[in-house]
Amino acid sequence: MRMNRIDVDGRSIAYCRVGTGPAVVLVHGFVGDGRSTWSRQLDALSNEFTVVAWDAPGAGGSPPPPEWFRLPDYADCLAGFVRELGFDRPHLVGLSFGGALVLELFRRHRTIPRSMVLAGAYAGWAGSLPPDEVAQRLATCLRLADASPSEFVEAMLPSMFSASATPDAVAGFVASVRAFDADGFRAMARSSAEADLSDVLADVDVPTLLLSGERDVRAPRSVAAGLHAGIEGSRLVVLPGVGHVSCVEAPELFNREVRTFLRSIAD
Repeated sequence: MRMNRIDVDGRSIAYCRVGTGPAVVLVHGFVGDGRSTWSRQLDALSNEFTVVAWDAPGAGGSPPPPEWFRLPDYADCLAGFVRELGFDRPHLVGLSFGGALVLELFRRHRTIPRSMVLAGAYAGWAGSLPPDEVAQRLATCLRLADASPSEFVEAMLPSMFSASATPDAVAGFVASVRAFDADGFRAMARSSAEADLSDVLADVDVPTLLLSGERDVRAPRSVAAGLHAGIEGSRLVVLPGVGHVSCVEAPELFNREVRTFLRSIAD
């Protein structure tokens, strides 16, 4: 799949774009990149939608951001990316860190999202997890940023998928995790740890679908339930037997729920 590149406020952003129809922007988590996270969505949804998957600064083909970059900066960059592509109110689909990023974009640029799909998402770690767990996660991430690629994969992968995920299904994603950029990973980990978007939830006034893997140990059901309780009118779907990176582990199930949701939204 061909990678494209666009300049957003002086930052080079790599992305994939396929299909025609209403725009859907896919936002990956804090490991992996756009193509490896969303390849099955790019393939499946492009018969009905214009589907774009970006590489966030510091992931995939996008150079790393400065050390001070945090979630509001990522959100401004994503908003600029959407505008540079000429999209008018796209649907936004965010996984994990990408879900928090979509919420931050809504906070700062609320006229952009037509709808939101938040999969394995948080209201930021600080907004969804106990403080001691946030501190522990951040310390682990900062330590792993200095690890070898093999050590990084060995530490991160068990929490990404359920035990039933097949090696073939996740191989492409694993390869992209192995190619992580240390500076980009640090910036996204610190952004996750510092962000508390719990106050944004009550303001969400666009259709919102929450997808939660039944076996997700990183963003467990309690986190999804908190988002569901906070976002009035949101719909929560639990994906049976699925871990955290549900779009990779169970793409057919994931795509069916997303397509049904997007079709339900009137123009």
